[in-house]
Amino acid sequence: MKKILFLLIVSPLIAMQDNPAYVLYDRNGKTAKYSELLAAAQKADVIFFGESHNNPICHWLQLRLTKDLYKAVGNRLILAAEMFETDDQLVLNEYLSGLIKESNFEKEAKIWNNYATDYKPLVNFAKQNRLPFVASNIPRRYAAMVAAQGITSLEKLDAEAKKMLPPLPIPIDRELPGYKNMLSMMAGHSSLVGENMVAAQASKDATMGYQIARAWEQGKVIIHFNGSYHSDNFEGIIWYLNHYKPGLNIVSISVSEQDDVTQLSKESLNKAHFIVAVPSDMTKTY
Repeated sequence: MKKILFLLIVSPLIAMQDNPAYVLYDRNGKTAKYSELLAAAQKADVIFFGESHNNPICHWLQLRLTKDLYKAVGNRLILAAEMFETDDQLVLNEYLSGLIKESNFEKEAKIWNNYATDYKPLVNFAKQNRLPFVASNIPRRYAAMVAAQGITSLEKLDAEAKKMLPPLPIPIDRELPGYKNMLSMMAGHSSLVGENMVAAQASKDATMGYQIARAWEQGKVIIHFNGSYHSDNFEGIIWYLNHYKPGLNIVSISVSEQDDVTQLSKESLNKAHFIVAVPSDMTKTY
């Protein structure tokens, strides 16, 4: 009888795990529980949720983690995202405070094509709970300018424009593996084109790192949403955040899309503190 009862209890659990939508791992490839991720996030100063932009599992987990963090830390929570640029901050603030209509916000902010399905729930959660939401990314026109003219072109901007940027000149460690890999991918282009593309990427990472550093204060918890390539391997935004405000407790999350999620791919080991393995045939939001 005990054996039968055991099977009745355990078999549904096995069935639930037989075809998982995702499996969570730690940086060493050991399976982890969501409760462990949440516990680590609650102790962090800044959490980086590195996503695949069109992956629905990432977006669901982002919302779930944000809601659970809010339950734990309340109004100490701050949201921030790559998907909004620093010149969107005013209109974003106006919408969050109820000064303008949602239609005006969505028309005037440079929202992404997948905003309605993937980021709108986060923005409206912040609005409903009166939480700050930081527009952290560099205005795209300035990143495009760097890609065309180099990092020193930012010095030509007027003082008002420079308020939306980190302090100039922006330091760039071109020996970081992520930037070196990016440069190698540009091998078919001139060295100047490659250097400028790396500089444009660095201008985004630096702006996001600086905006997070500005927004954080003692006791606050910031959760930042960005493409995983901006924070993978503890580089990119994380490197700049450590530059602008060293000593913060950072927790990073990355995503690995792979055919078999029962074991973390070797390429994803040590990419972040936690890695979300998602089946490669998962449906996309766009």
